[in-house]
Amino acid sequence: MVEQVPKQELDSILLKQQRCRTSQLVPPSPLLSHLNIGSKGSEQEEEEGMGSYAKNKSNPKLTLLPLIALIFYEVSGGPFGVEDSVRAGAGPLLSLLGFFIFPLIWSIPEALLTAELATSFPENGGYVIWISSAFSPFWGFQEGFWKWLSGVMDNALYPVLFLDYLKHSLPIFHQMIARVPALLGITLSLTYLNYRGLHIVGFSAVVLAAFSLLPFLIMGILSIPKIRPSRWLLVDFNKVDWRGYFNSMLWNLNYWDKASTLAGEVEDPSKTFPKALLGGLVLVMSSYLIPLLAATGALGSSPSEWTDGYFAEVGMLIGGFWLKLWIQAAAAVSNLGLFEAEMCSDSFQLLGMSKLGMLPSVFAVRSRYGTPTVSILLSATGVIFLSWMSFQEIMEFLNFLYAVGMLLEVAAFITLRVKRPDLHRPYRVPLQTFWVGMICVPPSFLLILVMCLASWRTSVVSGAVILVGFVLYPALLHAKSKNWMLFEAELPPSSSNGWQQQLSENKEVELVEEEQSLMQDNSKPDQQDLDLT
Repeated sequence: MVEQVPKQELDSILLKQQRCRTSQLVPPSPLLSHLNIGSKGSEQEEEEGMGSYAKNKSNPKLTLLPLIALIFYEVSGGPFGVEDSVRAGAGPLLSLLGFFIFPLIWSIPEALLTAELATSFPENGGYVIWISSAFSPFWGFQEGFWKWLSGVMDNALYPVLFLDYLKHSLPIFHQMIARVPALLGITLSLTYLNYRGLHIVGFSAVVLAAFSLLPFLIMGILSIPKIRPSRWLLVDFNKVDWRGYFNSMLWNLNYWDKASTLAGEVEDPSKTFPKALLGGLVLVMSSYLIPLLAATGALGSSPSEWTDGYFAEVGMLIGGFWLKLWIQAAAAVSNLGLFEAEMCSDSFQLLGMSKLGMLPSVFAVRSRYGTPTVSILLSATGVIFLSWMSFQEIMEFLNFLYAVGMLLEVAAFITLRVKRPDLHRPYRVPLQTFWVGMICVPPSFLLILVMCLASWRTSVVSGAVILVGFVLYPALLHAKSKNWMLFEAELPPSSSNGWQQQLSENKEVELVEEEQSLMQDNSKPDQQDLDLT
């Protein structure tokens, strides 16, 4: 392929890449220097072209507002699912305190960590790249495997929650004969929407977020005359289910790092990501506290009544039947948004791992809409197989795996601060490394606490999953060495330095091929446009 490039053009390409390597304004990444990750030259990269999809107008980049909406749905999606925090907390007090305090000790540190690392490594793959750079590709693969499986488990919840809200008005969904086909239909329909394009998902998330949050704003206004602040202080410590409470808190406030797997699809990520994470934090906290303050202050409901879907009944008691129907509809569309956001992150994570040589190249194959087809299908298959589990079972399993992965991310964050002080960080948490470590202590303690509170069954199954990951990585290395499967790049070796050296060796060929592919695409604009239509 390289021989087909005229010598004059080839010399121009290589000279251009040499300028990128030697320019002080474009420092190389410690991990993916061949993609200029973590550089200030994002505008230059866009002009030069880093691949046909970056230049393809039919697959536009994510901008600020859609990214905020996707982060909102990655983390929250609204108050649907927080009902368990009131029941497990044996009253409103612990639930309200949790959603005031946990964002300070958990959400903000995780969001700051994500902002710094996602802007330093703005490529699909996110935390997989962070871990690989800090430790080794082996641990990067483990992180990707744990977080992908945790994400698929999380996504299996949303069709279940969707039907839990509908069954209050349509009791037929209590019966498995109606529930199973509905779960399959919802999963397949939403998978197809995800296949159609990330920008469609992003802008639809904005519309869905507005529709799903508006009834709770109205409910908050209508509840003001009925609120009795003393109701917020009710709690029976003898009946608190601490395992359920902490799992509910973590599940409702986690996954701030998920959007990092889409970093390669974001427009100007070094500026967009920090702003989007801040906007998402404000939106998430408001979406939890306003409905909880309104519902628990206006009603004297028993904690045992606070089960999945109870906010629909709250709407009935505060505003009437019309508000109940609106909240049920909002719950339905919110779960659509949650599913779409999670599916995006999971599938683009697999695409990023494939580009890094960790998975076979089939996972990086894109549809004509720019979406990773095989990665989406694999994620959807996992969702279907896990949908039979109960809400509480899924939540506990995914929280355990998520906690293991997050502890590794915290360790990578501190390690990169110590080992790579020269790493270009477009956004840097404005604290010295020691104090950065201190703000990571509370979330780390929370993660360990959630793991310690897990049931023996969750611990055993999660341990088995971790062992599968340990076996899967060398199995892929063996498959690569035997040429049983096609990989886009050489599978990375076991050390971080070896990883960087290997990618550097393949750098020139890949850049030349990308440039030639881009020139060929530009030479046939009419045919390209015809294909895209």
